[in-house]
Amino acid sequence: MKTIKDFDFKNKKALVRVDFNVPQDENLKVTDNTRITAVKPTVDKILSDGGSVILMTHLGRPKGEVNDKYSLKHVLSEVSNVLGQEVKFVEESVGEKAEEAANALQPGEILLLENLRFHSEEENGDESFAEQLSKLGDAYVNDAFGTAHRAHASTAVIAQFFPSTKFFGLLMEKELVAIDKVLKSGEKPVTAILGGSKVSTKITIIENILPAVDNLIIGGGMSFTFIKALGGKVGQSIVEDDKLNLALEILAKAKEHSVEVYLPTDVIIADDFNNEANRKECNIREIPESWQGLDAGPRSREIFNDVLLNSKTILWNGPIGVFEMSNFAAGTKALGDSIAEATKLGAFSLVGGGDSVAFVKQFGYSDKVSYVSTGGGAMLESLEGLELPGVAAINK
Repeated sequence: MKTIKDFDFKNKKALVRVDFNVPQDENLKVTDNTRITAVKPTVDKILSDGGSVILMTHLGRPKGEVNDKYSLKHVLSEVSNVLGQEVKFVEESVGEKAEEAANALQPGEILLLENLRFHSEEENGDESFAEQLSKLGDAYVNDAFGTAHRAHASTAVIAQFFPSTKFFGLLMEKELVAIDKVLKSGEKPVTAILGGSKVSTKITIIENILPAVDNLIIGGGMSFTFIKALGGKVGQSIVEDDKLNLALEILAKAKEHSVEVYLPTDVIIADDFNNEANRKECNIREIPESWQGLDAGPRSREIFNDVLLNSKTILWNGPIGVFEMSNFAAGTKALGDSIAEATKLGAFSLVGGGDSVAFVKQFGYSDKVSYVSTGGGAMLESLEGLELPGVAAINK
């Protein structure tokens, strides 16, 4: 893996693709700077070598048009604050102004380019646009795992213009190593927890990870499709009726790979989909007709806890209850506690995927697991066994 550790950036301008697609409030102030903080080690390494840094990123979906709402000038103060020095800004990403700003950059300085997606050529993977960008720097660094699954001009196409000076940033390295630990090099037993609402969105992941894992915990809404396929009564719980046979096929494949599959045995059910609905505990196979399962029950939590405390490598993708409603968050919190305890005992734990990441941030588990992925779609495609364009471009 070619990382920035392999290169001395003294007197070099590093063109660094980052992912500063950060959430903002109605006044366009950054509300979560995790993605900015995540690239600080890469920036610090280049600057400490005596190099300079040109940051390029997208923000939102301006669809190829200039739109003040999506201007990176609104995140500039937060970037300067996190990186610990004043960051210069140019209101172009290619062209004369951008080239002048890049040429004027001195060692130890940082420049932020305007939103790449103000140009439709970025998302189209336009080669001439990538070439224009490439003229701004001496080396190319991809540290944007969150966009590594996109074959855009700045994430994949640009790398060809830096045949011997293209590298992964330190964040990208951490992401790729974390996924490798789960899929290839992790200490056994390896346990994957897949939650969320639909089996259909996780089929390829399940098929790809079966050869790598020892245990598979299936929770959340997708568990009811498996339970119904096995002959259980799931009431009004969310079910993909067209995926019942697929659920049985997955269970059969798991058996072929000697993977132990754990489904919830009991659930917290409700008579309506809202936080104040009537609720009670119930066997997952015997949910009354007008009720629906919204959280894992206490017995299921105990079973999952036992599996996790005996695991050495853990992947968590998807909640096992509707944690957004406080009365149905206990199962996912218990799972978080179990993963935190297993991590404390020496297990490697990787959390990835939008809802899981939202949960660990909201409930304070980020520091209690080994690694929280910064890339939802990119991580899912990696787990599906797909080669990400942003990764392939550096490895070529």
